[in-house]
Formats: sequence, C-alpha cells, structure tokens
Amino acid sequence: MDGVVKSLSARLATANADKKPTQGVARPTREEAEAAVRTLIAWAGDDPDREGLVDTPRRVVKAYEELYGGYAQDPDAHLDRVFTEVGGYDDMVLLRDIPFFSHCEHHMVPFTGKAHIAYYPDGGVVGLSKLARVVDIFANRLQTQETLTAQILDAIDRRLQPRGAAVMIEASHMCMSMRGVQKQGSQTITTRFSGVFRDDPAEQARFFSMVRAGR
Repeated sequence: MDGVVKSLSARLATANADKKPTQGVARPTREEAEAAVRTLIAWAGDDPDREGLVDTPRRVVKAYEELYGGYAQDPDAHLDRVFTEVGGYDDMVLLRDIPFFSHCEHHMVPFTGKAHIAYYPDGGVVGLSKLARVVDIFANRLQTQETLTAQILDAIDRRLQPRGAAVMIEASHMCMSMRGVQKQGSQTITTRFSGVFRDDPAEQARFFSMVRAGR
C-alpha cells in the first residue's frame, strides 16, 4: 500500500510540474484511490483488513463515482434544445422545490436542500427536467452553496439567454450540525439574479412570492 501511495505522490508531482492550476491534476487510478481510503481508515484508528472493512475501499470508490459524477457531465449539453412552439408564452417559468444533495468542499460532508429556478423566456423554453439535471450536475461536485447558486444561474444565462433568471437555494449543512458549532436545524439561503430579476425589485418580490405560495 505504501508503494501505491508513494507512486501516486510522485506521479502527481511530475504531472503538475508544468501544469497551470486551472488544468487540474492527473486522475489517480482506482487502485490508488482504494489505497487512499485504506490509509484514512487506518488513520481513523481502525483496521482496514478486518472483515467489516476489507471491502470498504472498493465500496467507497464506487460510491464516489456516483456522488461526484457531476465532474464527468456537461450542464450545457442539457440546455441545448430549446422549444420555440410555446404559443407566444413569455411570462415567468418557475421550477421550485428541486431536491439536491451535495458535498461541502471544505470538509467533504453533505449538505442538502432545495433549489428554485425561474426565468423569463426569450423566444423559447427548455424542458423542465433539464433544469433539474443542471442542478444535479453542479451539486454532484465538491461545492460551496454560494458557488452552486452562481453556477446554475450562469449556465441558464449562457445557454438560454433569457430576459432574466433567478436562482434560490435553501440548504442544511452537516458541517454545521454534526461538527464545529453543532447547530442542528439551521438553514442557509442564497440567491442570484440576472436581467429583469436583477434590475426590478418587483420581479424579485414576485419570484419569492411564487416560491413561497402554498407553504
């Protein structure tokens, strides 16, 4: 195992010698990833070779493929198809209460919540399921809630070019509830606006009202 970990460190150092930060790092092999999990289990104080843990590294790496699958997906691809036959509809489109889970990039523990997305179409609309997929793609990466909010709105603006867009996220962070200050039940709310939502407070108020309607 030590040989695998040392090999990984040497390979990353070589790969990153002339690499710009924005290009990322070389991806470890599955064997190297499983060895890293074994190291963490041992560091935590347990025996990675005991019966209950011997297959844990393999399971963790497999789970990571799902939990961080957003890195392998392109959100823009899900917003490429715009439907123009909408009978001239040009009012707000709102998709609210989109559930998501993500992982804090500071502690790698989960945060979960709901996203609310609205936009004013300019010539066409996108399938509603595509908005939910965009949320999942960005959420299935190491994140902060603030960055997640901005990325969702920027993708909608970039691909749909609406007259305005709004994103609101409400989430609970386990890095606050299960460690640190240990404040259970607290929620974090983030928003970002563009176009008419950014420029007209009345549109922001309408968005908030529609998100809260029926609650």
